Amino acid sequence: MLILLSPAKALDFDTFVPKTASSLPRLIDDAAALAEVMKAKSISELAKLSAISAELAALNAERWAEFRVPFTPGEARPAIFGFNGDVYQGLAARDRFGTADFTEAQKTLRILSGLYGVLRPLDLILAYRLEMGTRLATERGANLYQWWDGRITDLLRADLAESPGAPVVINLASTEYFTAVQPHRLAARVISPRFEDTDARGQRKVVSFYAKRARGELAAWLIAHRARTPKALLGFDAAGYRYDQASSSPDQPVFVRSFADRG
Repeated sequence: MLILLSPAKALDFDTFVPKTASSLPRLIDDAAALAEVMKAKSISELAKLSAISAELAALNAERWAEFRVPFTPGEARPAIFGFNGDVYQGLAARDRFGTADFTEAQKTLRILSGLYGVLRPLDLILAYRLEMGTRLATERGANLYQWWDGRITDLLRADLAESPGAPVVINLASTEYFTAVQPHRLAARVISPRFEDTDARGQRKVVSFYAKRARGELAAWLIAHRARTPKALLGFDAAGYRYDQASSSPDQPVFVRSFADRG
């Protein structure tokens, strides 16, 4: 079983992190080649490419200029600590995970990345901004989907073969990132959970902020419970969410939280 997450725009390369083992991204040569493409961009080109401010583009220009392989000790950190968006606040690995949990996550959790392709939680990364949907022209095509082509799927398929449990992918990544995967080549069932919140009037809907945090909560729950089957997934009950069988389908289980349980 593999759990897929998207990365985050928000990064944290300052907060203290616990001492853990670390690994290197397995598609680092591809990442280094992309970094060379980005180094050639001006600040204005970076701003336009990523739809960001000139100030943020200048910061990223500095990051690209400093990108070196192998990484300089102290500058890189494990991906699971480097990303700091809503999903990763829900995951809360820094506070929740012990040594055994990090070992489990390294086997079962994968983070899709525009720069690194596929990351294991303890793979070292440098601070960067390169979203999968970026229309970056390279020698391989007009965008990052063409750059990665089948490379991401090939690596996920190999990881699935070595992962514990059933041949199942729990897709907690966004559409932007999962589009980089070729599901028909995974030789695995893909399950994409949905998270709904109930408002004060009793109406249920997906609220982006809450849904992102719930993805992280579910990933942490699956790791903590050493989940190995699709059935185990249905027991998820963290952060007030409960499985709603009536609204679910086999490949899209729906988890609902009441207004009172939102806290």
